[in-house]
Amino acid sequence: MLLSLILSNNNLSGHIPYPSTEKKWFNLSALILRNNRLSGTIPIQIAKLSSIKLIDLSGNSLEGHIPVDFGVGESASFCDLNLSHNNLSGPIPHSIVNLRSLDLSYNALEGPVPPEIWYKFPHTSFLNNNLVYDSTCHLPCAYDQEPIQTKEKHQIYIKIFLPLAVLVLVFVGFLLLCKLKSNKANPAQSLATRHGDIFKIWNFDGKIAYGDIIEATEDFDIRYCIGTGGYGSVYRVELPSGRVVALKKLHKREGENPTYDKCFKNEAKILSQIRHQSIVKLFGYCLHKRCMFLIYDYMERGSLFCVLRYEHEALELDWIKRVNVVKSIAHALSYMHHDCIPPILHRDVSTNNILLDSKLEARLSDFGIARVLDPDSSNLTQIAGTRGYIAPELAYTMIVNEKCDVYSFGVIALETISGSHPGEFISSIIRRSTAENIIFQDFLDKRLPPLVDLRVAMDIVRVVSIALACLNPNPKSRPSMKEVSQEFLVNNPLKLSQPLHNMSMLELMN
Repeated sequence: MLLSLILSNNNLSGHIPYPSTEKKWFNLSALILRNNRLSGTIPIQIAKLSSIKLIDLSGNSLEGHIPVDFGVGESASFCDLNLSHNNLSGPIPHSIVNLRSLDLSYNALEGPVPPEIWYKFPHTSFLNNNLVYDSTCHLPCAYDQEPIQTKEKHQIYIKIFLPLAVLVLVFVGFLLLCKLKSNKANPAQSLATRHGDIFKIWNFDGKIAYGDIIEATEDFDIRYCIGTGGYGSVYRVELPSGRVVALKKLHKREGENPTYDKCFKNEAKILSQIRHQSIVKLFGYCLHKRCMFLIYDYMERGSLFCVLRYEHEALELDWIKRVNVVKSIAHALSYMHHDCIPPILHRDVSTNNILLDSKLEARLSDFGIARVLDPDSSNLTQIAGTRGYIAPELAYTMIVNEKCDVYSFGVIALETISGSHPGEFISSIIRRSTAENIIFQDFLDKRLPPLVDLRVAMDIVRVVSIALACLNPNPKSRPSMKEVSQEFLVNNPLKLSQPLHNMSMLELMN
């Protein structure tokens, strides 16, 4: 009897199979196939499973429409469905309103979002689609259908509580009047509060900044959301002064202990004091009963991932700029690992967390967010990070140290030079016999012109050679980020045994 089928992160390809006899999957309660390379449509039989409680098909290349049978059946209200990061198209079926939780983000869905679905699930469940959001829709009002007796009870409540409400309003008005007189008595302080530097005020109070944020984002409307990730959603915010900042609204932890707020403030204060030219500046934070968020400098060109993805922008990021991107991130990680007291680990180094300014100069972002959310996080209960950048030893040790960041750096360095995620290439180079058959020039981004300048070519060779060292399967054999940073600064001449067009990746590993 098959109860759970969990095959995530296995590079599975092809269509999702389904047994010829439904009885084989009749008692299946969990189907988890996330982060593979599955294609084709979603079998309609999966949506009809009567005992299913969790379906996670995210991070694949599935196409076609969402089966209308999702959400149909007695067990639908206990089912969690995650179809994010696929290529699904068509409308959202009305039946999925019956599900317990839902994530359809990062697909190609189109058409209007049914109001009952829009109000039930978080708005981030629909990010990065071609959907239409009708802000004028409202749920049916049940007041008009109330029996007469209920209305009579309401009238009695009004007679009792209305005078009390009036007294409360009078008292509140008195307090506001006293505060207004206090502000008039000290006009300089009032002017500084209203027109002063918001980021200086932020760390002390945050009330004014919080109001500005709510107004600028229309209470975190999805239209201002420019990205979402494991720690929260990112919004573009234009403040009343005209300054544009990036706001990361963090997922608030459940079951927080009484000391959590104090830990959050202490850690956020440490991060706000970081000063490095290759790290996105953290201006401050807000810890509110409704939400908590961090405020960063806004980077105009977005993430390195997006720049490499689109050909026009990738061409603009030439060989010299790419080498500088890798160097900047190496210096930033070295600073955080070796120059900060205590050292700060990133835990999620990826091209999504490398942002570019108007000159395509790189800044590392989201540094220490894992630490802010969980100050005692050296031992993990779940792996933090982005698939494809996580050090392999975390699968069995679950202990985070600086060598995990070193491995992730190796991945982003190769991705920057090749123009796409190295993927299976990483597992290939571990087998040295395979690496011997991979020619260095074949690995480079074909969208850029061939390497003609010998000095630039040597810089690229150095980047790839260092990246390969960082990807060593043995964490103890990887260099530290300080050693990597110094290697870029010293820039020792490289000795090549043969011309570049004949050189294999194995020779660079040696």
